[in-house]
Amino acid sequence: MRKSIRENMVINIKRKIIVFLGCVLASSCILTGCHGAKDSAGFEIPQELDENKKIELTFWAKNDTNVTQTAIYNKAIEDFEKLYPNITVNMRLYTDYGKIYNDVITNISTGTTPNVCITYPDHIATYLMGNNTVVPLDDLFADEKYGLGGSALKFDSPAVSEIVPEFLSECVIGDKHYALPYMRSTEACYINKTYVEKLGYELPDTLTWDFIWEVSEAAMEKKADGTFKVNGQNVMIPFIYKSTDNMMIQSLKQLGAGYSDQEGNILLFNDDTRGILKTIAEHTGSGAFSTFKISGYPANFLNAGQCIFAIDSTAGATWMGSKAPLLDISEDKVIDFETEVMAIPQYDPEKPSMISQGPSVCIFNKKDSQEVLASWLFAQYLLTNDVQIAYSETEGYLPVTTKAQSTAEYQDYLAGAGSDDDKHYDVKIKATKILMDNTENTFVTPVFNGSASVRDAAGQLIENVTKSVRRKKTVDDAYIDQLYEDVKALYHLDQGSTGNIGGKAELGKLPAASVALIVVLVTAWALIGLYALKEKLKTTKNE
Repeated sequence: MRKSIRENMVINIKRKIIVFLGCVLASSCILTGCHGAKDSAGFEIPQELDENKKIELTFWAKNDTNVTQTAIYNKAIEDFEKLYPNITVNMRLYTDYGKIYNDVITNISTGTTPNVCITYPDHIATYLMGNNTVVPLDDLFADEKYGLGGSALKFDSPAVSEIVPEFLSECVIGDKHYALPYMRSTEACYINKTYVEKLGYELPDTLTWDFIWEVSEAAMEKKADGTFKVNGQNVMIPFIYKSTDNMMIQSLKQLGAGYSDQEGNILLFNDDTRGILKTIAEHTGSGAFSTFKISGYPANFLNAGQCIFAIDSTAGATWMGSKAPLLDISEDKVIDFETEVMAIPQYDPEKPSMISQGPSVCIFNKKDSQEVLASWLFAQYLLTNDVQIAYSETEGYLPVTTKAQSTAEYQDYLAGAGSDDDKHYDVKIKATKILMDNTENTFVTPVFNGSASVRDAAGQLIENVTKSVRRKKTVDDAYIDQLYEDVKALYHLDQGSTGNIGGKAELGKLPAASVALIVVLVTAWALIGLYALKEKLKTTKNE
């Protein structure tokens, strides 16, 4: 009887321990589940497009009130839907890429991302922090039927070899392509050549930073009545830069200095950056330099005869010059002058370097593989000659395919430069040719989760210095040291690295609670073993 009672006690104790351990294990799973969630299923290419199935796509694109570009998008959608009547494309237009980015981030958590999106690789790198949010395109590129130049396509798609390789390589994140290039541009310096020559200078074959600073300082000379000698007006800002992040990034690239690397290490806060900021502070102090965020659009000052060097995207060429087809100031404010378009200033004219920019197209993963395939077809359709040529002619964009660039239609467009001040506006076509002639001299910054924040930080450094000088603050080493710390904190760059490229961040150490639960679990099993051994010894002794 005593033996039976002891056995029952042992069994009951064991049951209680097992229940306890089950609770511990369940809790451990709950608390550590967030540490490594399972990936959702990736996209697999269907063997056939089901043309009997109604598919509805959403397409998010950027357009800043350019009705011609909107009409091109609408025509592309209409023509695509004629080829694939079962597919409907609904377009949503945004005024800037930042708003698209914010909306995509918001919609990832709810599973309501668009199907096709005009975006930038920096933004895609952040989208990829979700599981299978953006579809890698390499297998789609190569698919015999529906890939680039595929046999089953109902339109004349470019082959992989017909996409400008420099532009296609910009869409690689990690080791995969996550986008197609859509349009490409770079920056150009739009120059009031009339004023340069009035100041006694001639434009060199290649602009240098020294030349721009020298001419800009010369333009600050005033007459006895207080107006500027070069333009006879009360306002003159000789040098205005639209994108200060590009200003810093390109300056560092030209100097061979650090910015960031492919591992996500942030190298921006260095002595070369310090030197650039001190130069900017010097010329801001004289009034020779300002930025778009502080003073306004460079084109407005250029066209009013209040600026000599206006640096902006080649995609903004139709706003530049006294005969520009698009103006943001009244015609009576426009000053007549000869406009020259040149590549951005260089530190070493023998080794020119300039940024490549412009939108790309990505597609988002969905549960329905037919829907994803339809998204891929539409994204690919945006690379056809009709779309590429028509869109590029609206601004100083360059088609991303050699297929479109080499057509007689596009070559005739380039040859018609200056024949009118609209479609063939000479400033616009000159801006386009800058990128066409310098494709091999372009570069892009490393893309990783957080690279967009590093870009913002680069511009913020210049903006803060320019504002501080205008507020009569001293920009010295102590100021810049503090500025570095402030900007790091503002953009959460204090850690020096922002994470992995093209995928989920390193998970790092387990949370403390999870570690504690594991310790309890191991300890409990050890106690079970000791108890079982003790009971075994007691039983043996009694026998």
